Amino acid sequence: MSTYQPVPADRFTFGLWTVGWRGVNTFGDPVRPALDPVDAVRRLADLGAHGVTFHDDDLIPPGSSDTEREDILKRFRAVLEETGLAVPMATTNLFSDPVFRDGGFTSNSRDVRRYAIRKVIRNIELAVSLGARTYVCWGGMDGAETEAGKNDHAALDRLREAFDILCGYVREQGYDLRFAVEPKPNEPRGDVLLPTVGHALAFINELEHPEMVGVNPEVGHEQMAGLNFAHGVAQALWAGKLFHIDLNGQRGIKYDQDLRFGAGDVKEAFFLVDLLESAGYDGPLHFDFKTPRTEDMSGVWESAAACMRNYLILKEKARAFRADPEVVEALEASRVPELSRSTLGEGESLSDLLAEEIDLAEVGGRGYHFERLDQLAMEHLFGVR
Repeated sequence: MSTYQPVPADRFTFGLWTVGWRGVNTFGDPVRPALDPVDAVRRLADLGAHGVTFHDDDLIPPGSSDTEREDILKRFRAVLEETGLAVPMATTNLFSDPVFRDGGFTSNSRDVRRYAIRKVIRNIELAVSLGARTYVCWGGMDGAETEAGKNDHAALDRLREAFDILCGYVREQGYDLRFAVEPKPNEPRGDVLLPTVGHALAFINELEHPEMVGVNPEVGHEQMAGLNFAHGVAQALWAGKLFHIDLNGQRGIKYDQDLRFGAGDVKEAFFLVDLLESAGYDGPLHFDFKTPRTEDMSGVWESAAACMRNYLILKEKARAFRADPEVVEALEASRVPELSRSTLGEGESLSDLLAEEIDLAEVGGRGYHFERLDQLAMEHLFGVR
């Protein structure tokens, strides 16, 4: 049996904002000290992580002088070289500063939109210099609380314009970088644009360079909308648009909990891992979680380690599930493999299909035995098989 000890080859990554979250919430002040990015990188490397990600403001505090910026980057580059951690993804904070109270790319204020694009481009330069190949865009402030206050048609025009500008810039510079839209239904805005994977995929098709833009779905975000995350990820994979993924835990339709991975809907986490592993997803496995306010810094590292350990445990269980002869038999009985067969066979015509008859009484009485199959999955998850 595996020891579930992660290694860099597992491709686990963490954001500086995850392990560095100080436990602030709407009703509570910080409960943990600020975490130096250099210390974060060293601890993550010790835990077996592959990489680290960041918002621009996570790494370089707003208002830093050019000299301070260079000093920070010198230390950060040095610790990356020391530990071997990669920077596969970066993003931009377009939500903390009061200037973004009505969004970044879709603010009603034109000067804010222009500033947001400048802020992103500046951080793209840094991201590329550190080796990042994916740039995530989360528009948590791009939304509304009132219908009258936001022209949705115009907002989508401006959102498309922003992505077209950014894609054009990357192409002009010749960078090997692609963008990933991160959907979320609400919070901090009452309603956020592009609330789900499906909305994001539809939006991407309207861009000037849709081949450069995919999605970065997050467990909790889809579940906040009452959706099945594994199904959303499956559609992103089907569309060739799963450019990145955020793993965490969520328990029901409520605020964004950002629990450690596996600490929410365990069954859905099991089938998510099963999907990612069976589909051959080879991108970063990124944990976007927040250690609860009850914990001190030792609890932060316990939580980070548990994210990776839980993934590896579920990965082993998913493999055992797929290799179980009884599961293979149950899949056949449930006709799951038959779904992969084309409805209209090779060489068949529509006339052949139309001429065919079916015994409705016999086929209508057919059971699909999904309960047995699902119970086998549960028994593997419970560790009794």
